Amino acid sequence: MNLQELTQKMDDFVTTQGWYDKNSKRPQTLRNLAISLILEASEVLELFQWQDTLVDKSALGEELADVFLYLLQIAKVADINLEQVTLAKLNKNYHRTW
Repeated sequence: MNLQELTQKMDDFVTTQGWYDKNSKRPQTLRNLAISLILEASEVLELFQWQDTLVDKSALGEELADVFLYLLQIAKVADINLEQVTLAKLNKNYHRTW
């Protein structure tokens, strides 16, 4: 499955939940999605709170999936081709001095 297909699956889920509806309690604005992305990323960090090793790989996978889904949603709402900008950024990074 590619990014477009994953984005469509995420979009179908959001649609079935009614989160695109005008009076949704979870409006899919860029601001709300950016906040949600950071909250989910914080949950990744929480898995390492007070320990240096991974204890629950399954929980990490779920949190990474949440982060990934929010990235897909933000890109869709902002009309950004995530695959294209990611490849461009990787190319740019190859030419950076680190």
